[in-house]
Amino acid sequence: MREAYHEELAAVGEGLVEMARLVGSAIGRATTALIDADLELAESVITADAMVDDLQREIEDRAIALLARQQPVAADLRTVVTSLRMSADLERSGDLAAHVAKLARLRFPERAVPGGLHRTVLEMGQLAQRLMAQAAEILLTRDVDAALQMEQDDDRMDELHRMIFQHLLDDRWKHGVETAVDVTLVGRYYERFADHAVSVARRLVYLVTGEHADDYTPDPPML
Repeated sequence: MREAYHEELAAVGEGLVEMARLVGSAIGRATTALIDADLELAESVITADAMVDDLQREIEDRAIALLARQQPVAADLRTVVTSLRMSADLERSGDLAAHVAKLARLRFPERAVPGGLHRTVLEMGQLAQRLMAQAAEILLTRDVDAALQMEQDDDRMDELHRMIFQHLLDDRWKHGVETAVDVTLVGRYYERFADHAVSVARRLVYLVTGEHADDYTPDPPML
């Protein structure tokens, strides 16, 4: 009985890793679809979001069954409850990747992002994908130090987001209101995607240590 219980707990963790990998891939492909006006790729990202939703439902079902049947306590209870919250972060990340792809589809055959912003948006997409890959690795290794580092890694996304607004407010902007709205949305999608990746990392700190990331103090290095 206990062996089956721990297998179910492990399956919840494995599902979270798989979700993180799927949404990381999705944001990378959505970025390519956006920059290249690739309709087929955009459609594939939108369709694949259903797989992320299915994984979340599976994790929720497993977690609720564990709560109902096993009544976990202490660290196991923390794992189950925190995993539910992580799955919500990851499901929302998948939605955001799909939003990027939907914008590419909406403006096809034109590009939603003007050429002068391609480099910035491309970097945002690459950074979003990298942050989610880090989140997947952290979920796998339960590396608290790496989880704490992710918030600093996210600072670059905030800088890029500000750069988007600076570009929009520049007197030289000549692409009209509709494109300005598109670019504003794109910037927000990437910024929120990165926030969800960081949220997963912060929740991992709580899962492992029992302390929230803001309150956790790492042990000093041994001399």
